[in-house]
Amino acid sequence: MFLHVGLGNPGPEHKLNRHNIGFMAIDHLLNFYQINDNYKKKFNGHYYKLSHKDRNIFFLKPQTFMNKSGSCISSLIKFFSIKPSSVIVWHDEIDLDKGKIKVKFGGGHGGHNGIRDIIRYIGEDFLRVRIGVGRPDNNIDPSKWVLSSFNKNDFDGWVNDLLSIMASEVELLHLNNSIDFMNKVSILRNKQNIEIK
Repeated sequence: MFLHVGLGNPGPEHKLNRHNIGFMAIDHLLNFYQINDNYKKKFNGHYYKLSHKDRNIFFLKPQTFMNKSGSCISSLIKFFSIKPSSVIVWHDEIDLDKGKIKVKFGGGHGGHNGIRDIIRYIGEDFLRVRIGVGRPDNNIDPSKWVLSSFNKNDFDGWVNDLLSIMASEVELLHLNNSIDFMNKVSILRNKQNIEIK
């Protein structure tokens, strides 16, 4: 059993924000698994449930706003008896260049308030899929940067292309092959000549 959590803020005004790349990742996972059902509203979140290869996979978008995600996740995993170590959190990372990814199990929050709140509720032992959105120019506040939207070229280009590739290789994460996942995504990204400006 696995739970994929995408971090983001609810509401149409945040839909294309850099901070919402976790929500975008969940959308690509739903598309990859061809999940067309409506989400269920519970635990202050929107979640989907899939039976796949004799196991259940859950997909969750907390609706509590980014910095309060922990209670939503904690409630769901307690209800469905999911271990924290089976939780996979997809989120933005300003300390990674645009389009770079890093997968890590456990550790601290690295200054990410969404991760900080999750740790508060379920501890550190979960997988994080960090998706680089890059740091802004020196004259732009980082908090304003992540709450600003991708431009159309970025969103229609490298963002969607990268998330589609990542979704296609997600089974490697279920097999605990984080390094293989990162390598495969890198190879496919280079093969497709995804341009990141």
